[in-house]
Amino acid sequence: MAKYVSYEDSGVSIDANDVMVERIQSYVAGTFGPRVMAGKNAFAGMFRLDYDEKLFKRNYRNPVLVACTDGVGSKVQLAGAMKRFDSVGIDLVAMSVNDMLVQGAEPLFFLDYLAVNKLEPAFISELVKGVAAGCKLADCALIGGETAEMPDTYAKGDFDMAGFAVGIVERKKIVTGRAVRPGDVVLGLASSGLHSNGYTLVRNICFKQNKLKVDARPAEFGGARLGDVLLEPTRIYVRAVVKLLRQYKVKQVVHAMAHITGGGLVGNIPRVLPDRCNAVLKKSSWPVPKVFGFLQEKGPVKEAEMFRVFNMGVGYVLIVAEDFADSIMKKLAKYGEKVYKIGRITTGAGKVVLK
Repeated sequence: MAKYVSYEDSGVSIDANDVMVERIQSYVAGTFGPRVMAGKNAFAGMFRLDYDEKLFKRNYRNPVLVACTDGVGSKVQLAGAMKRFDSVGIDLVAMSVNDMLVQGAEPLFFLDYLAVNKLEPAFISELVKGVAAGCKLADCALIGGETAEMPDTYAKGDFDMAGFAVGIVERKKIVTGRAVRPGDVVLGLASSGLHSNGYTLVRNICFKQNKLKVDARPAEFGGARLGDVLLEPTRIYVRAVVKLLRQYKVKQVVHAMAHITGGGLVGNIPRVLPDRCNAVLKKSSWPVPKVFGFLQEKGPVKEAEMFRVFNMGVGYVLIVAEDFADSIMKKLAKYGEKVYKIGRITTGAGKVVLK
């Protein structure tokens, strides 16, 4: 008589999935606000836009939805090597919500996709815990997600993650960059470190070329483990920037913004510059975190390549009207950001010039 074969025999456990769902429910529910329409065992998440609704404090008159998707890249491999999985969830949220913030959008909700070799409830719980923490920092709700157990696709210990965010902005409040003009001031908000870009180069420098271990404690980092320094999660700028934008109900004083991801300052700022303008940045105007100097020396890596790959200590940029630059800096500092006056807009050809 033939032996029956089950889904679990083939490498996928339905029971483990049920346990995982039970474990993550409190993390997910902790991100809900009054606009989430929660339904037990629902097939999809629901979220109220609250348009023309007196119950909520914000009503949209001409709402535009803004959507982003992103991942964490090969930073997940470092997380796997460290057996530390909560921080990459914050990275996952940050990569999307910081992007939509550039256009002046307020994040509304987030969904995640986690792909693994084997579904281990404790491991998935740590990932989702990080995603939920990121959602709280961004004031958005985690209303859904998917965990895929694929033993034939991912090797043992491997995993990947992707995130999907939806936000909203009033049409007349969309930040496009068209208002940028010579004389504007470029403000930089400090990064928390590498954020989530350039990790293929990072791993090549640290672990292939220099044969370092993730638990090494280089003197440059004051006794901190190398892996922990490299896993520092991406800073989420949503609260400070949203608060700032709400301060100016009529005047448009923030002319453009840029999230400094892959491509660095030289690659991302031109995306919001008019063709007739350059952004001239003074490299000595902000402190560069030690991790960048460490990588540049250990590579070695040319300075131009460092600025092309990494954020170099500036994770988010605002281009603002000159007359409002100082007051905007004070507001952002009050909201908890480290902010630096890093450059000016001049006539040019849509490029970044480093001095």
